[in-house]
Amino acid sequence: MGLTRNPSRFLPLLLLILTSLHLIHPSKSAADLTSIVYKGCAKQSLSDPTGVYSQALSSLYGTLLSQSSKSKFYKTSTGSGQSSISGLFQCRGDLSNVDCYSCVSRLPILIDKLCGKPIAARMQLYGCYMLYEVAGFAQISGMEMLYKSCSGTNVGGAGFEEKRDTALNSLENGMSGGIGGFFTTSYEAVYVLGQCEGDVGASDCVECVKNAVQKAQVECGSSISGQIYLHKCFISYSFYPNGIPKKSSSASYSSSSSSSGAGPNTGKTVAIIVGGAAGVGFLVICLLFARGLLKKKDGKNLHFS
Repeated sequence: MGLTRNPSRFLPLLLLILTSLHLIHPSKSAADLTSIVYKGCAKQSLSDPTGVYSQALSSLYGTLLSQSSKSKFYKTSTGSGQSSISGLFQCRGDLSNVDCYSCVSRLPILIDKLCGKPIAARMQLYGCYMLYEVAGFAQISGMEMLYKSCSGTNVGGAGFEEKRDTALNSLENGMSGGIGGFFTTSYEAVYVLGQCEGDVGASDCVECVKNAVQKAQVECGSSISGQIYLHKCFISYSFYPNGIPKKSSSASYSSSSSSSGAGPNTGKTVAIIVGGAAGVGFLVICLLFARGLLKKKDGKNLHFS
């Protein structure tokens, strides 16, 4: 392929590489944020011969989705009387509005696909969750455990459980001052996170998290990562033997990240490799650019075979 000696021909490629260098960086993985943690589908299906429930549910989904670009939590109801449906969504407290909307937008589709149209449903992703229930649906305690995940074995050596428990105790204390019922902290190599449902009061939130912490200690034992989801709050902890990443990704809260070979730094490693390749490309372009300037005086063209 022949290239003229005009170095400006390299400008588009140069700009492309600079753009790539700007875009490639470790960040939260959208795939992790929208991975399913668990689902809860009522056994009884909606009896809807007139379509009134379907209309109310569709309206509910639309309202929740529109609000997810503005806030991390929203609760509302649609319909009237016995045909009314109440629902809510909540995003993790460290998500941006864009990530929150992206996460919540998956939920109605997943509920419809995996649950159908029951009288109540709850879908929990790593980054957000949504639930709805028809009027008169039986209520459960806010402290009831909905799901737990304990993965990995103790590779932290002696004192791991003490480190974890210290981190979890700090989480309990921090929840009272957490913004919007959300708090994260760490102790040595243990990272912990907690969040309460948006309409839970401060004292009830602390009580819920304490309950979740106790369950984590009992249910997960010496597991190096764990998640406990109660009806009104959830907590998670993760142990990083090589140190807590400066910018924790959503994989930090995923039990699968601790039990698989690919740890939370995988994205950073890929970014370094690809970024390094882009840097080499940038150097090549600079050399070609300089070569073009040196060749400007002779009347020869450059040819690459």
